[in-house]
Amino acid sequence: MSAETFTPAPGAAPLPRMLAAQTAMELRLSLRNGEQVLLTLLIPLLLTALLVAEQFLADTSLGEVEGRRVDFVVPGVLALAVTSAAFTGLAIGTGFERKYGVLKRLGATALPRSVLLGGKALAVLCVELVQVVLVGGLGLALGWRPHGSVPAVLALVVAGTAAFAGLGLLMAGTLRAEATLAAANLAWFLLLFLGGVLFPLSRFPAGLAAVLEYLPTAALSDGLRAVLRDGVALPVQSLLTLLAWAVVALGAAAVTFKWE
Repeated sequence: MSAETFTPAPGAAPLPRMLAAQTAMELRLSLRNGEQVLLTLLIPLLLTALLVAEQFLADTSLGEVEGRRVDFVVPGVLALAVTSAAFTGLAIGTGFERKYGVLKRLGATALPRSVLLGGKALAVLCVELVQVVLVGGLGLALGWRPHGSVPAVLALVVAGTAAFAGLGLLMAGTLRAEATLAAANLAWFLLLFLGGVLFPLSRFPAGLAAVLEYLPTAALSDGLRAVLRDGVALPVQSLLTLLAWAVVALGAAAVTFKWE
């Protein structure tokens, strides 16, 4: 019996087609998950509106920030949005896929693990693009006027995405799904308050602030503010901090990740 007898011809699809299909599937799963939509899209929009409103912060301990409030808030919320998509959402989703045997079953197919991880990464980048459009659009409506270099912003976002994705996969590949859920949400809240999103790190004692500035959320939010608010060409310290987190986290995840 000749090979032409079988239609279509058996065999794995080309890698680009597999990557595109896996990316589309990961993106659909993310957008169908109400908790992830709340975490990655609705909460950043709500925070942007509330933090910009002068009357909301007028009588709180958060006080005033340097320059216009909207120029401080929008880059910080963009950093938080990247954290939500690349770390919290990815960690929780992957953790439960591992628990329910989805990753194990995918591993028995012709889908390479590199394509599976690549699809997750591209889906995260697509979600981040939606976040940038929504948060940036709301910021523009509230008076935000960004400055600086688009390539510098892209470099920071990509480095931040790699760092947070590495941390998310490290957590999802080593902890139980329930522990990942609790730890990822706790880390999100800690990074929200300690990562320079709500208020400047200068509000903390000097010694603590010197440590907190090396958190990935702080590096990303400060770097985005340096570019979009102050017009800095490339915030080298912030970028190097994010790249260091990315190398360490992705390396650790590659070594320790358990597929079952």
